Amino acid sequence: MVRILFVHPDLGIGGAERLVVDAALALQSKGHTVSFLTNHHDPEHCFEETRDGKLQVRTVGDWIPRDIFGKCYAVFAYVRMVYAALYFSLCLSKEERFDVVFCDLISLGIPIFRLAKSKPKVLFYCHYPDQLLSKPGSLLKKYYRMPLNYLEEVTTGQADGILVNSKFTSRVFKETFKRISVDPDILYPSLNTKYFDETVVAEEDQIIGISPDCFVFLSINRYERKKNLNLALNAFQKLQELVTSQEWNRLMLIIAGGYDERVLENVEHFDELEELAEDMGLRSKIKFLRSPNDREKLFLLKRAQALVYTPENEHFGIVPLEGMYLGKPVIAANSGGPTETIIHDQTGFLCDPQPVSFASAMAKLVREDKNCDRMGEMGRKRVQQRFSFEAFSTKLDNIVTDLVTRTQVEPRKQK
Repeated sequence: MVRILFVHPDLGIGGAERLVVDAALALQSKGHTVSFLTNHHDPEHCFEETRDGKLQVRTVGDWIPRDIFGKCYAVFAYVRMVYAALYFSLCLSKEERFDVVFCDLISLGIPIFRLAKSKPKVLFYCHYPDQLLSKPGSLLKKYYRMPLNYLEEVTTGQADGILVNSKFTSRVFKETFKRISVDPDILYPSLNTKYFDETVVAEEDQIIGISPDCFVFLSINRYERKKNLNLALNAFQKLQELVTSQEWNRLMLIIAGGYDERVLENVEHFDELEELAEDMGLRSKIKFLRSPNDREKLFLLKRAQALVYTPENEHFGIVPLEGMYLGKPVIAANSGGPTETIIHDQTGFLCDPQPVSFASAMAKLVREDKNCDRMGEMGRKRVQQRFSFEAFSTKLDNIVTDLVTRTQVEPRKQK
């Protein structure tokens, strides 16, 4: 048995959060002891397993600001993580012994975790280099980011083990962190398929009324501009030109997105999308949902006929796996992680990120219902064969066990 502490900045709802929750459940199923340390955990905005007692969660440093006048988010995220790391090394590690610290998103705490008396091994999961997620800005922002980017690379290289979520991210990792000479291991995210199989959803799990004969296109993503949700709306508008009026009358687009009132971009972008739908004259055909809970999300996935996934160069993308496992064809941008999960014209369509390309793929599904059934069946089989929770659990268990039992760990070599 290995004692593992997961350290994550904000244990809310999102792909990164789903990954660490599933990783904790996977290791727990293998007989290990797991718990969470986080800077923020809202019981009204989190995954059920972190709320219902399956996973122990401890929150520290939530009193530290997230920004100053809407600026310096990165600096404050780093400060909050450093505080959590210091709390672990100076306080928590004296109360409990941990063999492994599993951290992600922010690497700055890694050298601090190693100061703990028990000398835990540190496993870092890189969803994507943080410095590449920062939008280009002024010369001042460039100089503001320079020390943060340097610290990210140096501290990431101090981890005892490094994982990434796809071959795409692995290539980006090596191109970005040139001082780190060790190749990261690839651990594809998975699905806790047991939840999908055992959870029964009913009509009361609907957020909105959906007519039984309605053909539903579903988009699930956070309300962030980088998720390119405008593409779903523009493609849906273009679709009207490619189908008959009878087909159009039964079509609906549902945008279900992670929404946090504390995040200004979520609030602004939600309003932008509603205004865009209004300008298109499609407000009655497009429904916007904010942070559906797990059961509501499962209902939507089961009810929809197809999934529309719009981000470009997405690092991996767990939503396409969810859709495929539930037998839905997935229409996605032909870049990043989806190219490793979706097989074009078999489990869905990989398209240029243009409205006409997405609309053409959507029209094919509307015109031929058998396409949905065929692709859905193949998608489910692909998830079961390549991305099963058991395979994910076994590989992660082997990684963690090897990390702990390694008799002599060479430090990460940096150029």
